[in-house]
Amino acid sequence: MQIGIFSVGDVTTDPTTGRTPSEHERIKSTVAIARKAEEVGLDVFATGEHHNPPFISSNPTATLAYIGAQTERIVLSTATTLITTTDPVLIAEDYAKIQHLTDGRVDLMMGRGNTGPVYPWFGKDIRKGIELAIENYALLRRLWREDVVDWQGKHRTPLQGYTSTPRPLDGVAPFVWHGSIRSPEIAEQAAYYGDGFFHNHIFWPASHTRQMVALYRRRFEHYGHGTADEAIVGLGGQFFMRRNSQEAVREFRPYFDNAPVYGHGPSLEDFTSQTPLTVGSPQQVLERTLSFRDYAGHYQRQLFLIDHAGLPLKTVLEQLDLLGEILPEMRKGFAEGRPANVPDAPTHASLVAAAGGARDTTVHAADDVTGARAEDAVEVGA
Repeated sequence: MQIGIFSVGDVTTDPTTGRTPSEHERIKSTVAIARKAEEVGLDVFATGEHHNPPFISSNPTATLAYIGAQTERIVLSTATTLITTTDPVLIAEDYAKIQHLTDGRVDLMMGRGNTGPVYPWFGKDIRKGIELAIENYALLRRLWREDVVDWQGKHRTPLQGYTSTPRPLDGVAPFVWHGSIRSPEIAEQAAYYGDGFFHNHIFWPASHTRQMVALYRRRFEHYGHGTADEAIVGLGGQFFMRRNSQEAVREFRPYFDNAPVYGHGPSLEDFTSQTPLTVGSPQQVLERTLSFRDYAGHYQRQLFLIDHAGLPLKTVLEQLDLLGEILPEMRKGFAEGRPANVPDAPTHASLVAAAGGARDTTVHAADDVTGARAEDAVEVGA
């Protein structure tokens, strides 16, 4: 079971002080949060992708590469990569490069995005969102698995004899999760390929999550990737902790009441009763999180959103310290009663082992301009 955090990178005014951080502060805070996540023992840090204010999460590849250089163990992921508006050729190159730089500590979560204007900004039609997600991902898989690709589709120019470089580390592509809140087509896509399905259910009731995860599990089995119990599932979540629940509610309420997404809507009490948001003591967060298995089954990855709604960096780091304190009990709780056939979350090492071992897939091709090959140049120079 992998436990970690994700950030959407919002730049939000702190309602208790009226202060809004600068983009520079927020970008630097993201790095500090990721480093703290590794320090307290978490397994994953993920960052979203937005291309509009009030977010600083554009270009997640730069962010993850920078964090990768300052960490040693934590898995770096996206939450999400916009497979609809980002060229799959660029995704193939960028994330293979990060895979090499981090020695395999990277995977991706594919998503359509929930910001409508982003589609025309990148020359796409939001009405084709599902089509784009399906076609672009099919191409991305080929780019990572085939040395030379000839391809033609509906939504980008054709490719002829194209080789994506660098090739994936050890001959194994980064593991892919498909993230969705509401689209059954994305659960179907994840099941079709045998990839992971991440249901970010932070705004939805348990009944909806149960339906989406169950659909993915059934279709995973239908396509012959294993039993429904063996499907690879991830969930989102939110919490705010203090030593006692009254203190947590008192401190978090102004942030909740003014949050950009759910502020000025349902009460904090109603929202916490109907969604996974837990505001209370560490024990309450622990018990609520472990209860997610009641409707999602045994799963592989749990990510929490904790740095949002204007919470200052100091408070977020304190939240991570508290999560670190209950982390051993959380791991123990998730392990209890876990059937032997339920797989662990995929990692680069496990994927390499499943592929029969590491192999160098460097393509030593002739340069299109000079007609020379790098290894021939070395021989001449010698």
